[in-house]
Amino acid sequence: MKVVASPSEAIVGPTGSVVTIGAYDGVHRGHQAVLAEVARLARESDRTAVLVTFDRHPASVVRPASAPRLLTDLDQRLGLVADSGCIDATVVLAFDQARAREEPEEFVASVLVRALRVRTVVVGAGFGFGHRRRGDVDLLRRLGFDHGFSVIGLDLVSDADPVGSGVGWSSTAIRAALARGDVDGAAAALGRRYEVRGSVVAGDRRGRELGFPTANVAVPSEIALPDNGIYAGWHIRPGGRRHATALSLGMRPTFYPEGAPVLLESHLIDFDGDLYGEAARVQFVARLRGEERFDGVEALVAAMRADVDQARSLLFP
Repeated sequence: MKVVASPSEAIVGPTGSVVTIGAYDGVHRGHQAVLAEVARLARESDRTAVLVTFDRHPASVVRPASAPRLLTDLDQRLGLVADSGCIDATVVLAFDQARAREEPEEFVASVLVRALRVRTVVVGAGFGFGHRRRGDVDLLRRLGFDHGFSVIGLDLVSDADPVGSGVGWSSTAIRAALARGDVDGAAAALGRRYEVRGSVVAGDRRGRELGFPTANVAVPSEIALPDNGIYAGWHIRPGGRRHATALSLGMRPTFYPEGAPVLLESHLIDFDGDLYGEAARVQFVARLRGEERFDGVEALVAAMRADVDQARSLLFP
């Protein structure tokens, strides 16, 4: 898959392109279905399959105070799209104030028509674009009539999705699932385990003092995290080395007052080594319990021992 910063750099053949547009945060199962439809139409018509996306979530510019936390950073998004095998070229547009003020008609004419020679646009039924999101599927269809391209609006999100998770195939629904600690539901809607990325930084070494050394994974603040609690998961080191882990996500209320910073601590089971400075990928497999405050260190250590045993049994059934 070719990745470019300008639509004019995307290599589009003489037959034109099939294009989908959007933030594609999470590249969840709904997104995957759109990408598959783009690929099918492009192959049938010998056209170039193109994704037009943005270098940041549009809401971070349009309404920064209420912008959602992200399910994937840009590198993750591009990697997941490439892994789908559906898209020939992805155009990553810089989303700034000028882009936010761009009228839908201008975007269609400059990006889709002139640069990408679009013949078909495939989007979700709730798609919105342009200044104040004035553009929608109906406007896109009217513009398509004027410029000679067709528009397909796919309705992919339902209350009862086929995998039975109870979580709709939308980034908003997945964030809501994570906020209540439902990593199983999030995984069902994503089509994979929810994963965050960060670097291992120095901590207060309290876990080591208690007999459970942890890697403190610093996750960027714009990334969504599940609800505070204890989880079983996988810690993936550089090069793809995967380790079973018991994860503590929260404020450590046994030691610190309410309002302390939220930390993601990864205890790699049956591992002893130096991880400082390493890049880390953490996948959430199952929620074991909520975050608790214990009356003393002995009760906390007993709970931690039980958490590790439960994580081990879940990850190595």
